Amino acid sequence: MKRSFTSLFFVALATPVYSNEGLYNTGAESVEDLPLKWSLSTSAIYDDNVAAGSSTSADSSLAISPNVGLAYSNSDPQTSFDLYGKVGLIYYLDSPETLTDDTFSQSRITASFSHRFDERLRFNSQNNIANELEPDYSYGIASSRTGTESLSWSTDNSISYRWSERYATSTGINYSGYRVDSAGQNNNDRTTIGGYNQIRYQLSQQSVLTSDYRASSTDAVGLASDSFDQFFLVGIDHRFSSSTVGIFKAGAQYRDVDLGDGGLGPYLEIASSSQINQQLKLGAYTRYSAEAYDTVLQDGANFFDYEDRRALRLGGTASYVVSPDLSLLTGTDLIFSDYLEGRDTTNPNVYGPDKYETSMNVYVGFSYSLNEFLKANMYYTYAQTFTDISAQREYTRNRISIGLSAEF
Repeated sequence: MKRSFTSLFFVALATPVYSNEGLYNTGAESVEDLPLKWSLSTSAIYDDNVAAGSSTSADSSLAISPNVGLAYSNSDPQTSFDLYGKVGLIYYLDSPETLTDDTFSQSRITASFSHRFDERLRFNSQNNIANELEPDYSYGIASSRTGTESLSWSTDNSISYRWSERYATSTGINYSGYRVDSAGQNNNDRTTIGGYNQIRYQLSQQSVLTSDYRASSTDAVGLASDSFDQFFLVGIDHRFSSSTVGIFKAGAQYRDVDLGDGGLGPYLEIASSSQINQQLKLGAYTRYSAEAYDTVLQDGANFFDYEDRRALRLGGTASYVVSPDLSLLTGTDLIFSDYLEGRDTTNPNVYGPDKYETSMNVYVGFSYSLNEFLKANMYYTYAQTFTDISAQREYTRNRISIGLSAEF
């Protein structure tokens, strides 16, 4: 699917505050129709640490990963619709005892819809659902691999209205959920509902000033506390060139935790995308915030619910078309997490030690067209997590995947 950057004057009307395209999103839109395409693919995988994130045993295994995919894009001056999906699984041929099962889902479906009622009023909808063993860190939920499947979903719906040539607003609601397949006590499930309003003022053809207010309420399970977050942000959306866009937001986040104190902290959000030339495309993101996920940690026999879990997420990706048949892809995700103000779940007056975790995920690979319908690909992924939380959560991991895919 080909993408291009719209002018920021159009983005002022069309872009919602949140997006389910992940932290890389910069508001670029589909401008070319793509007829419905199906794909069938399978990969052979070697993994030298199958239970990384959930066991100290670094067991290796071979696996196969078949999947079915589809892609579709249709747009006209009023309405656009994009759909992408991949439904698949990972089957470990010699699954070690440290793994809870030998078959896991690796599936994700995203859909976006936009309709312009007139020159001023527009409706936007972004939707995503995933059931995955290997997390996509660029969606800003997972901070490290857990060795179990997780189900996540989100829907974001907004109305944008251009009040004048320079002034526009975008107002919407979002609903999301996260479920972890856990055999023991589950403290990781979350359900969040929120709303937002963004004011946009166009300074020039290249720059739009933004002012955001966001609010979200999160219901947690187990020993985790429910929470309520508010965000007060200012920023700028800037088009550096016809093919390079940057989104910058900064401000304050106020987090209120039901069984804790919460507090005020800084918030930062950056996303950029650039089509350098016909061959090279780059993307990057940064987010610093207090997060509502993965807040309960075990220390010895005690469990602590961390009121202030701060995370800095950094990511980058690059794709390069060497020739009509050969394409290269590389990227990285870095997550720095600090667990602060951990309250003992059995004695609220007792606080545990602060904890840290640093996770890195780096990948590189290529895709080669064997003929009009068949492609071969190979990818290598290196992952490492440093932490003082537990020995099970600290690991290094190497993963090699070789596959074939057919499109029709």
